[in-house]
Amino acid sequence: MAKNIASQGTLRQASTVILARECHSEFQVYLLRRSLNSGFMSGIYVFPGGNLSREDHDPKLFEACSRINSKAVSRLTGNELPFEKIFPFAVAAIRETFEEAGVLISLPGDNTDVDLTESHRRRINDDLEEGWFNDLVISRGMIPELISLARWSHWITPELMPMRFDARFFITIMPDGQECMPDYRETIDGIWVTPEEGLMRNFNREISLSPPALITLHELLNYSTLDGLEKAIEIRQWGDPLFPRMIPSPDGALILEPWDPMRYLETDIETKGLESRILPVGQPFSRIWNCKGVWLPVGI
Repeated sequence: MAKNIASQGTLRQASTVILARECHSEFQVYLLRRSLNSGFMSGIYVFPGGNLSREDHDPKLFEACSRINSKAVSRLTGNELPFEKIFPFAVAAIRETFEEAGVLISLPGDNTDVDLTESHRRRINDDLEEGWFNDLVISRGMIPELISLARWSHWITPELMPMRFDARFFITIMPDGQECMPDYRETIDGIWVTPEEGLMRNFNREISLSPPALITLHELLNYSTLDGLEKAIEIRQWGDPLFPRMIPSPDGALILEPWDPMRYLETDIETKGLESRILPVGQPFSRIWNCKGVWLPVGI
């Protein structure tokens, strides 16, 4: 699989964060709607996240965060990766979550005095300068709360997509005392939904989910409570990269997920009559179809 992925051209490294919170006896996750002016997936609902930057690889930043304990390291790396490789993804996850959703996943440092409301207002007004996050950590003593991030999944964007990403999906519990807020630049709306509600709203064409968000919400249906989810993520590993296959069609693109029986077969895939094969929310699937701008699970 690695050879196939490497042969598909340049991949942008990116991080995504699934923010979860308790809601009565269930749990909700936070989704942001991308700006209608976005060059990629405009108007689509996604989890907070974005590209890694040069600053996320700063050795000084790595050194400043070296105080984290071994539990945080193992929680991020699992049994598969050196900490140095996953560290910039974790930093980008925390930085992008603040930039897009106004939530800062951090521990207070001795010299830190961060006004979250003011900092996010500056983000909305585009006043945050490049490297602002590194300045908070290196110069002002803020400590990114890496221990709060846990592994969820590793996605590789299918070939034929206009932009392609090597993306790590982290999951964390919403920090106390903070509120999510879109930046109204890259993102124009934010909603808290249970996994079932998010999938139903997508099924009813009320919102449009990105393919990874659709898959992730379906996976989260396996957990009925936040406590059950927290127990599951303690032992979850990164696993192999999820590398779907996209098949163009005049009726809308079809994506075969890695577990589809025909994902790696060199054979034609029938794309006619997909509307009659749309599956209800909660039913297992291995294919999703872009039906007039909304990705929906379909049967084989």
